[in-house]
This record gives sequence, structure tokens and C-alpha cells, in this order.
Amino acid sequence: MQGLIFLGIGGGVLALIYASILYLKIKKSPEGNDRMKEISGFIRTGAMSFLFREYIVLAPFVLVLFLLIGLFLDPQSISMGGSLGTWLTAISFLGGAFLSAFAGFVGMKSATSANARTCQAAKDKGLIGALKVAFNGGAVMGMLVVGLGLFGVTLFLIIARLIFQFEMIDAAKILTGFGLGASSIALFARVGGGIYTKAADVGADLMGKIEAGIPEDDPRNPAVIADNVGDNVGDVAGMGADLFESYVGSLIAAITLGLIAPSGDSMTNVLFPLLLSSVGIVAAIIGSFFVRTKGNNPQHALDFGTLVSNLLVVIGALALSYLMFGDLRAFFTVTLGLFVGIFIGKTTEYYTSGKHSYVQRISKQSLTGSATNIIEGLSVGMRSTGLPVLAICVGIIGAHAMLGIYGVALAAVGMLATIGITVAIDAYGPIADNAGGIAEMAHLDKHVREITDKLDSVGNTTAAIGKGFAIGSATLTSLALFASFLAAVNANGVEIESIDITNPKVISGLFIGAMLPFLFSAMTMTSVGNAAKKMIDEVRRQFTNEPGILAGTHLPDYGKCVDISTSAALKEMILPGIMAVLAPLIVGIVLGAEALGGLLAGSLSSGLMMAIFMANAGGAWDNAKKYIEEGYYGGKGSESHKAAVTGDTVGDPFKDTSGPSINILIKLMTIVSLVFASLFGTGLF
Repeated sequence: MQGLIFLGIGGGVLALIYASILYLKIKKSPEGNDRMKEISGFIRTGAMSFLFREYIVLAPFVLVLFLLIGLFLDPQSISMGGSLGTWLTAISFLGGAFLSAFAGFVGMKSATSANARTCQAAKDKGLIGALKVAFNGGAVMGMLVVGLGLFGVTLFLIIARLIFQFEMIDAAKILTGFGLGASSIALFARVGGGIYTKAADVGADLMGKIEAGIPEDDPRNPAVIADNVGDNVGDVAGMGADLFESYVGSLIAAITLGLIAPSGDSMTNVLFPLLLSSVGIVAAIIGSFFVRTKGNNPQHALDFGTLVSNLLVVIGALALSYLMFGDLRAFFTVTLGLFVGIFIGKTTEYYTSGKHSYVQRISKQSLTGSATNIIEGLSVGMRSTGLPVLAICVGIIGAHAMLGIYGVALAAVGMLATIGITVAIDAYGPIADNAGGIAEMAHLDKHVREITDKLDSVGNTTAAIGKGFAIGSATLTSLALFASFLAAVNANGVEIESIDITNPKVISGLFIGAMLPFLFSAMTMTSVGNAAKKMIDEVRRQFTNEPGILAGTHLPDYGKCVDISTSAALKEMILPGIMAVLAPLIVGIVLGAEALGGLLAGSLSSGLMMAIFMANAGGAWDNAKKYIEEGYYGGKGSESHKAAVTGDTVGDPFKDTSGPSINILIKLMTIVSLVFASLFGTGLF
């Protein structure tokens, strides 16, 4: 039975092979004329430069955390091996950080290589050809996320269990370091990428559309290249790191809780999520072949590919549940998690798509100005928390009724089983957006831009669905990791059967935890505002000092704007990241493990609401602006359009910086608490 663990390695390798094949296919596609190659080169250089500089900044942070784990983690927390176990945990931390960064690096190269090629495919082959190239570009990132995630978790499990002969429970503790590494990179990738992309987007929109009155992606706008770079660093590298972390975290939680579950064989409980993830990889690969459109509806093609993947996972879960457990409880739990994820995606679409009434109401409110647009957008965001939260509650109760807290972890694994195609569809969005920008800047025929705009409009919806999916999976993963934390604390001699909210330390921790997502969001939004101000000042300076830019006789200095976004993002991301790591450590050491449990519960509760509210409000504002641009309520250039642009600008840091980053905040604080559980006792007073 134990030998089946190598199937996890096999599943990961299969995904990496498929990613390599897709990448080579993209590179063989024609890139277009010299102007298209030049613009794509600007975007690629800016994106890769940002990523390289971000990793340079993160290297000292990763090194310090590596040393903290190796030197200060209690050797007795891993019963067999002592200090060897702590240093293996530290090494697995490095492994998680490296593989997450590597996935972001290669995924970014793929996305920035596919943008001009998507544009050229739209010119040569129409919608069908452009969809194929854009989706394949995103699929590279999707396959890297699942391939490296499953490969890394299985590899370190094999190293600890089969090479160093640790007991399985200790091998699972070593794996928590891998999860912490993935979470650390994810937070900075999300926050840094979000600050970058929104500083550029806000600056480009306010100075271009409103102040200068020029179209989106107009080459006269100095911030236009930075805006296109930002799409990649935020929605490719950032989203990829986010879901890589969730994917890894759900596997680690399921493995850990499977070992202490009261029912079932412990080895079977460990193997099931690994084998299910391998099935999910095969399902995502097969599903990707069904992302083809014969008509004029790319959304249908993407939905059909996802449907095929989901059905294959359901069939695989049915077979695995019966063969491994002899009953169907695991199947029902996994399927429940999968359907909760689908439901959250659909409700996100309902609240953020221009096809539905809520977005149209925001557009209509723009007729009376920015204030009413913003009021309605806030209302839609708040309203949108109801259905997803109820669905998550149903998932938690149903999964727990089947297999206890282990069932909740399996529900998270089920929700993320088809993450390969989910990330592919999400990363497709910025590729299509970039392709539209290249078509505009290269002055291609109008029909090319119409095709890329159709792809981009679908991409906006898929991006919103991806964010909703990330929020739901983060909640279930955090809850499972929270249970693992309580188990780890009890194993270290601090008896906590339940969290007593009448305990003054616990209620204090609860309030602190509930406050942290608000403080974190405030810090990240202020960072976007500071960076956007610098961007606006630079664009305004160029317009003023060189009138030939707006006249079209002089090229703007794109590089200066790219550098402003890069420098601001790298500077501003540090403080929120440090806060996320230090807050649970300080509360756990000063107030004790019970208070830390309160902090994690408080941050999960308020963080879930804030993440859904901000992501959906921002998505709704964005599509309300696009709805007006389609000709409704005055169309482009009208006063209602200007009001909608203002609302969209307010929503930009909501949906692309603060909201998505909260997912990672709550997971990172939980995994930090789990890794350092041996340090927390009853507190200093």
C-alpha cells in the first residue's frame, strides 16, 4: 500500500510534461510583425524584471525564516530525529518557496510569450485560433501549479518517511514547512503583484481615459506598458502562487488530519488525497482538449472544458472511495467540496457579470454621478457575501457529518482537484487582455481588436470566478489547517479540547484576529494609492513637458512608468507581509495557544467576508464600466462613463490587491501557527 505514494510523483511529472509540450507549442506560433514583437518584448521584459527583483527582495526574508525554523523549532515536537526533523522542516520550507517561485517564473514567461501570438492568431485564424493560443498560455501556469505542488508534497513525504524513516505523523509535521514556504511566496506575490498592477491601472485610467480623453491601451499613454505588465504579475504570477498555496495546504491538511482521524486506516487516509490529486491532473489535461469553440462563444468553450474535468474527477473519486475505503463517504465529501466550489464560481459570476442585473444597476446609477455608482457597488459587494458563505457552511457541515474534520480537508482537496484547468482559465484572461493592448498599440485592423475584446470580456468573468474559487478554497483549507494546529498544540502538552470564547484571552485574540484583515486591507490599499499617485505625477509630467506625446509625434517614456510600479510594489509589500508572519507568533507567545486559536478564528471569519465583499464589488464596478462602454447609458466618453471609470478605479485595489491577498493572509497565519505550534504554551501572563 505504501508504494502507491509514488503515484503522486507520477501525477506531478505528468503535469510538468504536459506543461512543457504546451510551452513548446506556444513558442512555435507566429508572433506577428516587428511592432507587435517590440511591444510584447517591452511587456515581457517588464514582467520578468519585476519578478526577478521581487525574488531578490524576498531572498533575505526566506533565509531568515529558514534559520528561525531550523534553530528555534522545538526538536522534541518531532518525536523521532530531534534536530534532524527541524532542519528537514526548514529544508521543506525552502522547497515550498522555491517551487512556488519557479511556477511563477515559468508561468510568467509562458503568458508573456503568448500575448502577441494570441493577437497574431486572431488576425490569421480568428476567434478559434486566438482562444487556443491564449488558453494554452494559461494552461502552462495551471499545469505547473498542480504538477509542482503534488510533486513537492509527495517528494518531501517520501524523503521523510521512506529515506529517513520518520513515523508518518512526524513526516506530516515536516510537510508543514513546505506549506509555509508556499504561503510566504504567495503573500508577497499577491500583494506585490497587486500593488504593481493597480498602481499602473489606476494611473493609466485616470490620466488616459479621464484627463487626456484617449482610449484604453492608447500607445500615447506612458503608463500603458506598465498596465499590461501588471496584468501578468497580478493575475498570472499572483493568482498562480495563491492557488499553489491553497492546493499544497489542502493536501497537507488532509494528510495530517487523516493520520489522526478516528476512522479508516491511516495510510489509506494519507494516500487518498494524493491519488485523487493525480486523478485531478489527468482530468484537467483531458478537459483542456475540450476547450474548443466552433461558434462565437469562448465562454461556452471554457465552461465545457471545466465541466468535462469536473465529471472525470467525480468518476475518479467514486472509484477511489469504493476501492480504498469500501464505502462512498469519501466520494460524497469530495463531490460536495467540488460542487461548493462550482456554486461559489457561479454566484461570483452572477454578481460581477454584465449579463446580470446587479452590474447593470451599477451602470444605471452612473447616470447620476460617481457617488451613486460607488454606493451601489459597495451594496452589491456586501450583498454578494450571503450565498457563498451559506454554501461554505453547507460544505463544512456535510463534510464533517461524513468523515469528521478529515472530511472538511477532503472537501478542500475536492474543490481544488481540477485546479489545473481553473488556473489555466484564470491566466488566460490577462493574456487576452494583453493581446487587445498589442492590437491597439500596433494599429491592427479593427476586426482583430474586436476578437481580442471578445476574449477579454470573457477573461474578466473568468478572473472574477477564479478569485471566488480562491476565497472558497482558502476558507476550507484554513479551517482544516486550524484543526491541525489544535492537534499539534495538544500533542505538545497544551490541552485544548475547544476554544472557549468566554475566556478573556481568547476573546482578545478573536478581536485582534477580526481586526487584522481590516488593517491588512488598509495597508495594501494605501500602498496602491501611494504608488498610483507617483504614476499619475509621472504621466502628467510627460504630457506637460513633451506635447508631442499626445500629438502622436513623440514616443512616451514607458520604462519610467514600469520602474515606478516596480519600485513602489517592492517597497510597499514588505510591511503587510511581515505583519502576517509576526502577528500569530506574538499573540501565541504572549497570550498563549488558546488566544492564538481565537485570533485564527477571528481572522478567518472577518477575512472571508472582506475577501468576498472586496473581490466582488471590484469585479462588479469593472464590468459596469464595460457595460457602459458597450453603448448603454451614454456609452464611451459620456458623463456616466466617467463616473463608471471612477468606480472602477476605486474597485481596482479591492478586486486585485486587498481582496485576493486576504485569502493568503488567513492561510499564512494558520500555517505559521501550525509550524511553530511547539513554541506556544499558556502565555507570558
